[in-house]
Amino acid sequence: MPFYQKRGKIPSKRHTQFLNKNGDLYWEELISRGGFSHIYSNVYHLHPPTAINKVGDFKILELQEQFQTHRPHHLYTSKLNLDGDYLSSRAPLFYNQDIIISKGHMTQSMKYLYRNGRRDEIIFVHSGKGKFLSNFGSLDINQGDYIVIPRGVTWQIQINEKMHFLIIESKHPVSTPDRYRNEFGQLLEHAPFCERDIQTPNFENPRNDEEIEVKVKVNGGIQSYTYSYHPFDLIGWDGYYFPYILNINNFMPITGKIHQPPPVHQTFKSNGFVICSFVPRLFDYHPKAIPAPYAHSNVDSDEIIFYSKGEFMSRKGIEEESITFHPSGLPHGPQPGKIEESIGTKETNEIAVMIDTFKPLKTTSRINEIDDKDYPLSWLNNDLRPR
Repeated sequence: MPFYQKRGKIPSKRHTQFLNKNGDLYWEELISRGGFSHIYSNVYHLHPPTAINKVGDFKILELQEQFQTHRPHHLYTSKLNLDGDYLSSRAPLFYNQDIIISKGHMTQSMKYLYRNGRRDEIIFVHSGKGKFLSNFGSLDINQGDYIVIPRGVTWQIQINEKMHFLIIESKHPVSTPDRYRNEFGQLLEHAPFCERDIQTPNFENPRNDEEIEVKVKVNGGIQSYTYSYHPFDLIGWDGYYFPYILNINNFMPITGKIHQPPPVHQTFKSNGFVICSFVPRLFDYHPKAIPAPYAHSNVDSDEIIFYSKGEFMSRKGIEEESITFHPSGLPHGPQPGKIEESIGTKETNEIAVMIDTFKPLKTTSRINEIDDKDYPLSWLNNDLRPR
């Protein structure tokens, strides 16, 4: 999120002597994007951030495509048998070269630190509470949070209540849509959220522990390291590069006289996909408005919708944590009767996350155990369905 933040103690000028009370230098580290030509932060450590005293095991992670007939899918992801900490409790479901979409059911706090060295991560919190701890500081985690974690940030989650997550990993940087920002990066008046809605890290006292395991995601898997000093030993930092939280309930929906297209719900963007937030809102107010969405064809994108809370007016059988997947090339929309049923409805209470990808998605074998095999036939009238 491109706005300046400062925490703790920092020197008056970058790359100059910054001494502790004993006259010893603090260790400066630059964390930057795009080489040295994009956003960055300067952080200041008690100890060298480069001190590794052991290179541990490498765990291979391979995404293997499970070929599926080209058809729509409805997945009951709450039924996935998952538990453990953040890494051990998650299951990849969809992927392409730009994105990995996983589900996680976290029942244990992390005893190690984690850093994704290859992808940004966005964690949508369907349920549960906890604390996000990082080298930049801490953030309280609550239901409905988007936790946005740029690659290179070192972090850990401690849980207070077990959490169910939707996890998005992006090959390219994740940001807010360009049309929401002015030339200086400030969110505009007509944007559906503003900087006041962004939760930035609370600075914590520097950790002075010795030896901690850090698991780093790289190409092909996760590499374990033991660092001589705890990476959360920052005395201060400043810049534009840091993790943050935006709660979906702080997204202010854009409504209109007739049905608005999905881009009005856009929250984040990347090179290969967009993320949209569907939140409680008033429906269209034209006297002949049809609140239900019209049937549409995904000609240039695949569509994922994660249904989190509320009543989902366009179809039957949707549960909390359901995922629908509509691949490109097939029209989809409300079930028969749902369009007529929506007429005269004044508002919706749904909360859902939509991901549109610009390259076809592949599926993993984990979807087999939670897939509604009859979903492609769900647009038939009941009396026309095969028996």
